[in-house]
Amino acid sequence: MKRRQLIVAFASVATWPFARPLAAFAQGSTLYRIGFLSQGSFAPDTYPGKLTGLITQHLARSGFTPASGCELVERGAEGHLDRLPGLVTELLAAKVDVIVAFGYFVAAAVKQGTGAIPTVIFATGDPVKTQLVASLNRPEGNITGISDVAGELAPKRLELLKQTAPRLQRLALLWNAGNPGMTERYEASAAAAKTLNVTVVALGVREPNDFEDAFAAMQRSMPDGLLIVADALTALNRKRIFDFAATHRLPTIYETDDFVRAGGLMSYGPDQAETAERGASLVARILKGEKPANLPLEQPTRFRLVVNLKTAQSLGLAIPPSILLLADELIE
Repeated sequence: MKRRQLIVAFASVATWPFARPLAAFAQGSTLYRIGFLSQGSFAPDTYPGKLTGLITQHLARSGFTPASGCELVERGAEGHLDRLPGLVTELLAAKVDVIVAFGYFVAAAVKQGTGAIPTVIFATGDPVKTQLVASLNRPEGNITGISDVAGELAPKRLELLKQTAPRLQRLALLWNAGNPGMTERYEASAAAAKTLNVTVVALGVREPNDFEDAFAAMQRSMPDGLLIVADALTALNRKRIFDFAATHRLPTIYETDDFVRAGGLMSYGPDQAETAERGASLVARILKGEKPANLPLEQPTRFRLVVNLKTAQSLGLAIPPSILLLADELIE
């Protein structure tokens, strides 16, 4: 869903940085307020912009629209983690009924700053290992959402990359080392690499300036492939990653197709349409009165392989027929 469509769907109820009620609300009252909070932004070509649009569509199908008294309030930290507590406070001031939190840092800030406000989380890593919830089946507290399945996806991603680049022996893993959720994903990927007899080059970054050090480390001993763990930090610096991969003709696999649509080579990850549908269902159930503590976290069941053929051509890389047949989408 394009950003323009999202704005039309909600008739401009979320005007940055302060949400304003629709004119239609003047005749009635706002029954529900849904807060969306991101570590990054809600730009349509980056996570979670696309996912937010899909969630909005599903909520509308469930009857949660401006016409029915539903208001959307968006806040994005634009990569500045120190802004999150203040944005949480803004959502509390807006009296939201539920918060949709994208990313571990966002979920942690919400958990710390909101008390009992129901929260639906996305892309936080393993929420049990990061202590956001007590368990997947019985989350307790005020948090439910979509659980990570990094342990299952990591071997498949590496298998796909190795099929695409058969000479893969040294794999660089680039992730936000300051993010516990993404560190858990890195660990799952590193463990999977060992089972394939692939040597791992660990490249943890914590801020934008760290990317140059990571690139320099690769230049000193160039790997055969690169896996990017997706979060706001890597998403905001994706063009630098694309440029490095292009310059050194480095096959790279990403976790979400947003990277591939923006110029990355290939991705394998949960189907965002299914993720949005399941997440929107949780939001709707909470708005109808159910408690997050009684809503088990959902897990993705559908996954998509997306390949950018234009990028492959620029890298001088011939995509094997086996990958072309497996791909759910080919971008030309």
